[in-house]
This record gives sequence, structure tokens and C-alpha cells, in this order.
Amino acid sequence: MSKCCCSSDNCCQPQPKKPINIDFLYLDTTVCGRCQDTEKALDDAVSSVAVVLNAAGYEVKVNKVNIITRELAIQYQFVSSPTIRVNGNDISVELRESVCEDCGELCGDTVDCRVWVYNGVEYTSPPKELIVNAILKEIYGGNSTKESTPQYVLPHNLEVYFNGKQ
Repeated sequence: MSKCCCSSDNCCQPQPKKPINIDFLYLDTTVCGRCQDTEKALDDAVSSVAVVLNAAGYEVKVNKVNIITRELAIQYQFVSSPTIRVNGNDISVELRESVCEDCGELCGDTVDCRVWVYNGVEYTSPPKELIVNAILKEIYGGNSTKESTPQYVLPHNLEVYFNGKQ
């Protein structure tokens, strides 16, 4: 019979892991280089922090969602492709976009996709460090209060994309 290491009756029971929910929202990972590179950076970042977070009592869950319809865009309040959210919070501090030839080819029109800003430099896919820092900030940054967002309206840019895809 093993003895418990503390005085509480339940301290030796495994504690449930606290969830870290990461959403990866994108228009296309088959053609779009930005979406492909963002997915790879996200996978690398999650691999880098998962062991430490697991040891600290967290469980990382990644939800990858291909936004293929207006309805999905509205459901997820999708503002730009690609998007990464940690526990519902977009990891990008500001929304910047530039012309994405890949998505433009997919829909036959000019489409802008997200540009990531990290340490004052713009990238077409997020550096792994940006994602790792965003995950750790969400977990250890204290109680961040989510700003109230105005009612969602599908951005014109996404309207152009979905119209072109039809």
C-alpha cells in the first residue's frame, strides 16, 4: 500500500489538465503559401511548448478550420486569412494585409491576406517566436480582459474571395 505524500485525501490524484485552445483559421492550405507556412510555424511552435505546458498542467488542443464558406467565416468571426487564436484571442496585435497572389488565383480576383508584424518587421507567415510568445502570454500573462468587439460583419476582402470562388 502506497502512502500519499501530503495530508490531503485527494492530492495524489491526477489533476485534470487546464485547456489551451488554439484555433487556426485559414482559406486554403493546398495552394496558399501563407496558409501553409503559418500552419508549419504553428505546428513547430506547439511542439516547442507542449512538453513544458503539459508539465505545468496544461493541455494544448489545436483546432484547424478551413473557412470554405461565408457561413463558416461568420460562425468563426473570421477577419483575415490566416488567423491564429489562443483561447479565443487573436495573436496578432494589429490587422495588416497585403495582396496574396495564391488566394487571388484561387478566386480569380485580387485578395489581401494577413501580414504578421513581429518586433517591427512584417512577415507573410508568423515567426515561430511570435506564436510561442502569444501562447505563453495567454497562459502566464495574468487575467487578460477581452475587449468587447463590435458586431461581426464579413469583411469586404472575404466577400470578394467567396464571390470569386462561386
